[in-house]
Amino acid sequence: MRASLLQIAADEDEPVDSRRRRVAALVREQAGADLVVLPELWTTGAFAYESFGSGAEPLRGPTYEVMAEAARDAGVWLHAGSIPERGDAPGGGEGPLYNTSLVFSPDGELAAAYRKIHRFGFDKGEAVLMAAGADLVTVRLPETTIGVATCYDLRFPELFRGLVDAGAETLVVPAGWPERRRSHWTLLARARAVENQAYVLACGTAGTHAGVPQAGRSIVVDPWGEVLAEAAGADEEVLTVEFDPARVARTREQFPALKDRVLGLDAPRRPEPSRS
Repeated sequence: MRASLLQIAADEDEPVDSRRRRVAALVREQAGADLVVLPELWTTGAFAYESFGSGAEPLRGPTYEVMAEAARDAGVWLHAGSIPERGDAPGGGEGPLYNTSLVFSPDGELAAAYRKIHRFGFDKGEAVLMAAGADLVTVRLPETTIGVATCYDLRFPELFRGLVDAGAETLVVPAGWPERRRSHWTLLARARAVENQAYVLACGTAGTHAGVPQAGRSIVVDPWGEVLAEAAGADEEVLTVEFDPARVARTREQFPALKDRVLGLDAPRRPEPSRS
């Protein structure tokens, strides 16, 4: 199976319509790949918080239309990264914002949409500007089942356990990960691969977003935690790798750690205060 990760920059001086056309052309150049992956919030920039509202679009908006056509023209499964989605409001009006990933089939149909569950920023930025998703999302491809997560989700292993329980064998993670925490990006991608005995395809953004240098370093990790391919740095790059989806089943059979999971453990009780 061949996957291409497109490490795209979100330059604020590039009009978003021009970027959509440019990225669509790059997707078309990947004809012959089985899966193409774009980064998180590449239409606005993951740290361009002030642009989330003005750059928001409905699920089936301009990015949807351009990416559906590109997937169809290239004949590829396309994880089109994520967009700031403006959801519907009950009774009309302006609905909440979501950080929403779009996955297209080779015929250009929307196969899945995932609203990011873990929003970054603590008490600012994405964490307060965007609503949280609630659903785990997997997509069955002919060669493998992908589990969909986004950026900050990478820090929460229970989400990935849920995806594996839902059948995921390949974990796809678009991100806008900052350079200052680049070591965490590589470490966590490898950890999620090892603990879930799954492939991890993690596609980062290039350049600088709203003054925040990006890590880049898109990476593909196999079920043993070995790095199959990694982008050279933080510049725009197409990272293409061949991998064998059947290796997931072989790894899980050879080293069946997942069957030894112990679920439903109770939290430890706090000791009772002394009354003496």
